[in-house]
Amino acid sequence: MSLKKVLLMGKSGAGKTSMRSIIFANYLARDTMRLCPTIDVEHSHVRFLGNLVLNLWDCGGQEDFVENYFQSQRDHIFRNVQVLIYVFDIESHELQKDMHYFTSCLEALQHNSANARIFVMVHKMDVLPEERREPVFRKREADL
Repeated sequence: MSLKKVLLMGKSGAGKTSMRSIIFANYLARDTMRLCPTIDVEHSHVRFLGNLVLNLWDCGGQEDFVENYFQSQRDHIFRNVQVLIYVFDIESHELQKDMHYFTSCLEALQHNSANARIFVMVHKMDVLPEERREPVFRKREADL
């Protein structure tokens, strides 16, 4: 059995726990409305594709928790990470703060898990009018 540490990070309300629930727990999108914000870090082991077991760390995105991840828990959170999935909320009006948190994650990974793979997800595209999705996505892609 192969155990892989996966960090799921992003600002509060970005949809990390909803995405985790849909992908790994077979929730329907409408069922995620009842989910509560993640407090600190929720750990779970998820069997995926046969023998692969993900040690999934769903990290709460509230500002106090995020600051704590980078200060007192930096080595603990970012050590031995194989994958970071960083979730951006397309509706966020705080792109500079979003980018600061993302950059801080990249720096912490470089120091603690230099070989980690990094995936970025832009979430909630469905709330945009269809004609705005492509240009908004391309702008966000260029920002990253």
